[in-house]
Parts: sequence; structure tokens; C-alpha cells
Amino acid sequence: MQNLQKILSLYHPLKDQLYTEYNPVQESVDELAYINMEIDALTLARELDIDQAESILRVEYGNKVDTLSSSELKRDLIIFAKRNPYLFIELANDENVGLRNVGIKAVEQGIIKISQDQRTFHWGSNDRKLMTVPFDEQPYSALAAWFKTDEGVDVFKTINKKLQ
Repeated sequence: MQNLQKILSLYHPLKDQLYTEYNPVQESVDELAYINMEIDALTLARELDIDQAESILRVEYGNKVDTLSSSELKRDLIIFAKRNPYLFIELANDENVGLRNVGIKAVEQGIIKISQDQRTFHWGSNDRKLMTVPFDEQPYSALAAWFKTDEGVDVFKTINKKLQ
């Protein structure tokens, strides 16, 4: 048995490709890094305001967040941060998450409209075209990026005023 272990640990060509040798030190380092990330995510989740919580959870739950109370939002946000701390921190630091949320809310409230094929956005009041979604892009991600352009900033400000 020891000879087999020696061959597998020293000479086998698929070592670290097909299998890895147990390394308790490396495993504890990896586990500690995950625990620290989880603590960071939970701390961040506890400190976020309700609007940010809604924006992050909308990525996971979609329109379901509209029916949740603020305490349910905070609870679900903390559960999400605990279950997937890496994704949570990435979303919390993504400035486009909030912009996408504004776009989704604006469509839900009829301030802007999205075409049936989800390729163009129009004003809800006069049907004037705002933007065309580039090929192979998610519509609300494209809208969030467009909100950062010179033309988009003015539209974003107008939409934000109407949402309040």
C-alpha cells in the first residue's frame, strides 16, 4: 500500500489533474479564506440600505422582491450573503446593479417601455425611442450601461425623479 501511495504522490502523470493529494494546511487556508469572505459579506449585507438590498436581490429573485417587506428583504439578503458570499460581494460592488434596478422599475411602472423582441427601449408617454439594445446583450445591462452615456444620464435623472 505504501508503494502505491509513493507512486501516486511522486510519479503519477495525472497528479493534480485527475486527483490531488490531501493537504490539511492548504485546506485550512482555503477554509479560512472562505469564512473571512462570508463574514465580510454578512457585515456588508447588514449595513446596506433597503434600496441597495432590493437591487441585489432583484438579480436573484426578479420581480418577487416587489412583494417582500423591508424585513423580508433584509433577511433574504443576509441569507443570500451567507450562501454565496463571493457573488454577493461582487453584486454589492457592481455599480450597474442599481442602474439595472432603476430600469426594471421604470418598465414596471410604465415610465419606459421595452419592445416585444426586447431590442429597443421607448418612453412610455410618447413612444419616442430611447436606445437600441446591442446584439447579444442582456437588455437591462445594456440600459444600465447606456444610463452612463451623455444622453443616458439625462434620461436616468428624469426616470429617477418620476420613480420618487
